[in-house]
Amino acid sequence: MQRFYWVQILMCTLNTWKWVEHVMNEWSKENYLSFLEEKSTGAVYFYTPMCGTCMVASKMLMVVAEIDRKLVIGKLNLNFVPEIAKDLTIESVPCLVLIRDGEVLDMIYAFHSVPFLLDKIKSTLT
Repeated sequence: MQRFYWVQILMCTLNTWKWVEHVMNEWSKENYLSFLEEKSTGAVYFYTPMCGTCMVASKMLMVVAEIDRKLVIGKLNLNFVPEIAKDLTIESVPCLVLIRDGEVLDMIYAFHSVPFLLDKIKSTLT
């Protein structure tokens, strides 16, 4: 099964990657609050720009977004939203918060692999 995901990664074109970056938009505090108020379903990725692990996690999430094009993923720079981090009790970055119908269901800190993330997201959000 892992081999299938890596074949898909290799087949991505430059245009596809531009589309994936569009899927993982940088969100503001207002975008995040609106996402919750509208009782939306998706994932919110918290990171800091100087975090090396966050850079790797971001690339993994781009692959996840390419494989599951219906998944909504927002990115929030934790430096600009400390109050949200406090409300969610985010312990470290990278952190992927899984939200279904506006409710936080799970928080992922260890981004083991793309297949792990896909399985975790699908099992939690569907």
